[in-house]
Amino acid sequence: MIVKNSRFIDPLTDYGFKLLFGSEPDKDIMIDFLNALFEGEKIITDINYSPTEYNGENAKEKKVLFDLTCTGTDNEKFIIEMQRTDQEFFRDRCVFYMSRLIAAQLPRGTSNWDVPLKEVYLIGIMEFQFNNINNNYLHNIALVNKDSGKVFYKGMGYKFLELPNFDKKENELVTDLDKWFYLLKNLSRLDKIPDFLDKRVFQKVFKIAEMSKMTKEERELYHSDVKAKSDWNAGIRYAEKKAIERGLEKGLERGRHEEAREIAIKLKAKGMSIDEIVEITGLSIEEIENLN
Repeated sequence: MIVKNSRFIDPLTDYGFKLLFGSEPDKDIMIDFLNALFEGEKIITDINYSPTEYNGENAKEKKVLFDLTCTGTDNEKFIIEMQRTDQEFFRDRCVFYMSRLIAAQLPRGTSNWDVPLKEVYLIGIMEFQFNNINNNYLHNIALVNKDSGKVFYKGMGYKFLELPNFDKKENELVTDLDKWFYLLKNLSRLDKIPDFLDKRVFQKVFKIAEMSKMTKEERELYHSDVKAKSDWNAGIRYAEKKAIERGLEKGLERGRHEEAREIAIKLKAKGMSIDEIVEITGLSIEEIENLN
């Protein structure tokens, strides 16, 4: 939900997210976010933003367009994707994105395996709930040995932030990651800077996100993105409503059909002619003949 006349921009819009996290001069915001997300698993000291468009090795291969990508000091790659709603093949797309960056590391026509692959991670920030996983708000996914549960390969992984599942209150925020979750989910709803978000990087986020400091052109771009997000959400709600209505209608049709069959069985048992039963129930001659 986007609050009208909010003081701060919504970081979950394309424009808002790239403004806050995709700026080279302000890359310390992304660095802090990544370090909070990896929780000591990795220490990111610097990043450089990478192209968001990747072509295949030939014209027949599908081109991919990421929301944001960046490269760490050890040449590890981070793909950051914003996802508003679940899609049937969302997981497939994530795997495909990962495979494209992994495959790109080996030069075309090369079969030399005397150097290791660089690490690749995909981070999905989701405004929907994963189906059939659990109620966690952070999912860490890696290649593991199913028998031992140990990680088979450490050079790739997925981290999905499931924002709807994050429901911690202000007094329950302990880690920096807790605070990042809270900020992503609530920034556009806030009318002042909370005391518990006093870390320098959070103060910088609020400064950049201040609506009053945006130029007219920036506000127009942002509001255009807000409208697109609102239209998208409205479209999803409408589609869901129509699906429910169609389901109810089909249910009623099935109910009416079953009722007509029951009446036809009784009339047939009383010896009424097929033609008369067709006229009363609307069923076909063939269906009535097959009723027992």
